[in-house]
Parts: sequence; structure tokens; C-alpha cells
Amino acid sequence: MTDAPEPVVITAADVQHLAGLARIALTPEEIEHLAGELTVIVDSVAKVREVATPDVPATSHPVPLVNVLRPDVPGAVLTTEQVLSGAPDAADGRFRVPAILGEEQ
Repeated sequence: MTDAPEPVVITAADVQHLAGLARIALTPEEIEHLAGELTVIVDSVAKVREVATPDVPATSHPVPLVNVLRPDVPGAVLTTEQVLSGAPDAADGRFRVPAILGEEQ
């Protein structure tokens, strides 16, 4: 039987040091909260390491990903007249909109 790794405890001083390196301002309450959360995260990673063996392949997803998009096939399209029939204003086969650029454009 292998010896289980000793649990790692992230202290408030560790969090404060890391926050200083990252230039993140944290309140004392945030530091205490993050110390507890980071300890749980480190413990979880340690548990995964215990069961990860060389015969278990690494994976990013537990199930294979499948592309669910339909083929890109052209279909029936509207005519220019149909499209412009609902426009508030149209001219020369285009939508007419108020100018938004200055005269220099």
C-alpha cells in the first residue's frame, strides 16, 4: 500500500503573498475565504492524481465530441423585391438609410 500524500494547507499568508505578486487587492475576509477554497482545490487535484495511472489516457472530455451542424447547402432565397417589400425606404434595389458619415466620406 502506498502512503497517501500529506494534505496541503493553503494559509492566509500564502494567499496574501500570491495576491501581492499578482497585484490584486483583497480584504482580510476574501483572503480567508480564498485560503479555504484553494485548499479544497489542491486536495481535489491530489485525489485525482491518486487514481490517475499510466493505463488511463488523458482526456479533455469524458465523451467524444460530435459536430452537430447541418451541411452548408444553399436553399431557397428571397428575391430582391421580396426583401425590400418590408423596408421603410428603398432605392435602386437597396435599403435606403439616413447618412451617418460626414460629407468627407
